[in-house]
Amino acid sequence: MPAERTREHTVPVAAARRRRLRADHARLLADLLRHHIRTGGFPGGVLPFEDAIGSDYRVSRNTVRQALDLLRAEGLVERQPGVGTVVVSERYPHRLDRLQGLAETLREHGRVTNEVRTVGPVPAPGPVARRLRIAEHTDVLYIERRRLLNGLPLSLDLTYVPMDIGTGLLGCDLENTDVFRLLETLTGQPLGTAEITMEAVNADAHSAAVLETPHGAAVLMLERLTHLCDGRPVDLEFIRFRGDRISMSGLLHRSD
Repeated sequence: MPAERTREHTVPVAAARRRRLRADHARLLADLLRHHIRTGGFPGGVLPFEDAIGSDYRVSRNTVRQALDLLRAEGLVERQPGVGTVVVSERYPHRLDRLQGLAETLREHGRVTNEVRTVGPVPAPGPVARRLRIAEHTDVLYIERRRLLNGLPLSLDLTYVPMDIGTGLLGCDLENTDVFRLLETLTGQPLGTAEITMEAVNADAHSAAVLETPHGAAVLMLERLTHLCDGRPVDLEFIRFRGDRISMSGLLHRSD
């Protein structure tokens, strides 16, 4: 009897382990296919047939199907009758090792336009004042913009600029020009460095509506404090990117 009970327990445990391993393999395959998609590895945006993918990556057809299901759930691919699995959502590369405005970063992928939703002076909240090294409640210029690439919503940018520089921005073309370029023109000196923090957050109702994404969907939140070359902080931004339309990349060096 004890041996029979042991066998009874072993069978479902082994089956669960096989399912778990298959799911692990599917995630790994999805990661590889996602990279291939992002780097333009599938001509015409059409993926190979399932059996060809399975042969190339030496995985079962069930694993291929599970991996494609994961990519479909992300909105990256979809199944089209008579065609196969096709890429339906392109992610654009945003470099993290270069200090550039969005239009500079994505110039090879189309035209970036700005919808200026709000612009004007506001009292600086404590955390903003401390980052910009100004007195708390001192006025700063607040700019809220929706950034679009080829007409599609890409990000929601909330920007704070010290008022002595921000006053000059009020007369500038904020709809067609990156703030970075305008700051360099107004101050007469180039930008130097930026401190960045990036994390995933859920889109609140306002952000979701502006970015045309579901309420609660994951978005990439980039906080960036940019300094002039003399070290003065001049631009504090909170940028929410649609995670299905942007990918972050960079070249890092290991040093002593």
